[in-house]
Amino acid sequence: MELDGKVVVVTGSGRGLGLAYAEALAAAGASVVVNDVDRDAVDAAVAKITAAGGTATGVVAAVGGTETADELVGTAVREFGRLDVLITNAGILRDRVLWKMTDDDFDDVVRVHLRGTFTCARAAAARMREQGTGGRLILISSPAGQRGNFGQTNYAAAKAGIAAMARTWAMELARAGITVNAVVPVAATEMTKTIPAFGPVIEESERTGEPLPAWLRRDEGLGTVEDVTGLIVFLASDASKDVTGQAIGIGGDRLALWAHPKEKTVAFADGGWSAGAIAEQWSAGVGAEPETYGMPAPKAPEG
Repeated sequence: MELDGKVVVVTGSGRGLGLAYAEALAAAGASVVVNDVDRDAVDAAVAKITAAGGTATGVVAAVGGTETADELVGTAVREFGRLDVLITNAGILRDRVLWKMTDDDFDDVVRVHLRGTFTCARAAAARMREQGTGGRLILISSPAGQRGNFGQTNYAAAKAGIAAMARTWAMELARAGITVNAVVPVAATEMTKTIPAFGPVIEESERTGEPLPAWLRRDEGLGTVEDVTGLIVFLASDASKDVTGQAIGIGGDRLALWAHPKEKTVAFADGGWSAGAIAEQWSAGVGAEPETYGMPAPKAPEG
């Protein structure tokens, strides 16, 4: 799939998933603005892309504030003449259970993930609307934002907010021809290595050079960072012009469409519901089949 002539900004693209996105987009013909807080990572990423025949430039800045968002968009326009695609990938982790999470732990994660997505998308949308030729906003969410995850109050809340913003912005930007989707990736990264069931398997694969086992790629939907890039390139392309407002999962051998929140069961009472009436009918009525939550622990096949 070709992206010739497209200009893309990828936040947090100095390493990991973000770097894989930037490399794949450049390989498809796009001009890419690489971003990270680490200058060495940005320089290395730009050098790697250009050595492979791609076109890239870098911006060293922390995502979150308006100044960085404006700098990213301004760099794309100054260096390549326009902006067609924004991918909001930058993020950090400050994992702690609720009673141990500090104000800074919460604020730092929300500032980068949620506020950073907002400020960058706002700047990109303004530029795309001015250009008048449409565009793509690809917002990186997470399974934690869909289901919650132990020790990740800040991260899960931010990632859930990103999916909600994708649905909202898909409505607001539809007339301008700008699509907005949330991607829910799962891949072998430094973060997933910290998961006890995943870590040893990923490290063994890296040590031996052998592919990740089929059960992990299919049952858990976890593969390499490169496995996620096909969806990113598709969503950046003209082929996805009718795809908007969706949360799409990808990882390993799995591609999935996440459901939007919706009412599952409904009951009515003339005149409204008292606390006693709710208690009386809950277990046999609306609450008979409560929703699950959290991400179940992965299990390797026996034998």
